[in-house]
Amino acid sequence: MTTLDQLPIRDDLRGRTPYGAPQLDVAVRLNTNENSYPVPDAVVEAIAKAVQAELRDLNRYPDRDAVALRTDLAGYLGHGLTAAHVWAANGSNEVQQQLLQAFAGPGRSALGFGPSYSMHPLLAAGTGTRWIGALRDPDFGLTPESAVEQIDRHAPDLVFLCSPNNPTGTALDPSVVEAVLASAPGMVVVDEAYAEFARPGTPSALAALPGHPRLVVTRTMSKAFGFAGGRLGYLAADPAVVDAVQLVRLPYHLSALTQAAARAALAHRAALLVTVDAIKEQRDRIVTTLRSRGVRVADSDANFVLFEVGGDQHAAWQRLLDRGVLVRDVGLAGWLRVTAGTESETDAFLGALQ
Repeated sequence: MTTLDQLPIRDDLRGRTPYGAPQLDVAVRLNTNENSYPVPDAVVEAIAKAVQAELRDLNRYPDRDAVALRTDLAGYLGHGLTAAHVWAANGSNEVQQQLLQAFAGPGRSALGFGPSYSMHPLLAAGTGTRWIGALRDPDFGLTPESAVEQIDRHAPDLVFLCSPNNPTGTALDPSVVEAVLASAPGMVVVDEAYAEFARPGTPSALAALPGHPRLVVTRTMSKAFGFAGGRLGYLAADPAVVDAVQLVRLPYHLSALTQAAARAALAHRAALLVTVDAIKEQRDRIVTTLRSRGVRVADSDANFVLFEVGGDQHAAWQRLLDRGVLVRDVGLAGWLRVTAGTESETDAFLGALQ
């Protein structure tokens, strides 16, 4: 049997492992930040009807530019955005890959502040972009001064900021985004995959788009919308950025079925987003309960909580798994991450952890 090392794979990909969390059949799965609530029946019916309407014309290519979907997404985001400001793809990962293809790539660099989303350096590697692993502060925060110092030192072509940050959970102060925009020589991408879960009063980088043509805000329908299986991510930016990513996107990259399903979900967003408050309640319950037990916990504006276990975090991960609860070992020594799920899932997690 041929092994990977025997193939003429790129040298910079040798020894790497693919991204992915364990997909195990256990009673309580709280490791991938999915929305634990199933899609409501009324929305299922609406999506089925929308998809059904596309089936007879599957012999034709879909709308290459997904204009109707982009219009709906712009309407959801508000802030005076139009379809010209929005681009959509198969998950926010593909959106970010396209941004790297357009604005980074061979001979260029991208910078992120770790610990953060582990897919960003993998996307950089896949596009031949040199990755610069900058650091957040010891408390997992990020100050304008720290961010600017590291950007000035490396002068990256593209900067990733995550707000709320994965795996730590805390949203960025707008002053950090403003400082990075003022100092970064290239593009600034703010990954807001968990924005709908932010605590009241937490601003979005969308408000900073006017007057900042190098700013891009990426979002996803996977989390708050409970649309992870639908694979739909999108960005908001200056229309020139949308023009740029269209230079590198694959033709007809979004199927007619994906576009129809996503539009139906957006049309019924009130029914889907009703779960957000329930998830935030369980997130806050986890934070409060663990802190009452003396456990160190990072502040969270997302649908997950990063908590300290001390010692070998993988051994703690295994002990929880042995009790039927799957959480995420993000490779951060002494810490684990748990998704905020339903009330019964939170009961199971807190019981197993104790």
